[in-house]
Amino acid sequence: MSFTPTVPIELQIRKIIFEKFNDVDTVFTNDSIFEILKENGDIESSWIVDDIESFINGICDSGLARNVAQNFTTIHLKLFEPVEKTHCNSCNQDIYLSPSEDKICPNPSCKSSI
Repeated sequence: MSFTPTVPIELQIRKIIFEKFNDVDTVFTNDSIFEILKENGDIESSWIVDDIESFINGICDSGLARNVAQNFTTIHLKLFEPVEKTHCNSCNQDIYLSPSEDKICPNPSCKSSI
């Protein structure tokens, strides 16, 4: 049986960044994001930090954050711009985008224009 999160992982990560690390001078890591994901409990219980690497790479590819350093599995990130909260009327989810990102819902099952 496969696990399906209540809120897509992409949206959970963006919300964590918005709530905890929404400052362009703050360096944060994939490890800190993963710990918060585990605390929130809406991820596969067997996951390890490496399981969120593709999601972290996605936020870098989107222009939300950049990788400023890496050692072994720890990725250190910084935002390009503060993240803003908005709402996607198509999937009815709160979403978090930076002003320079494409105005496309980051929910993988939606991808509507905002």
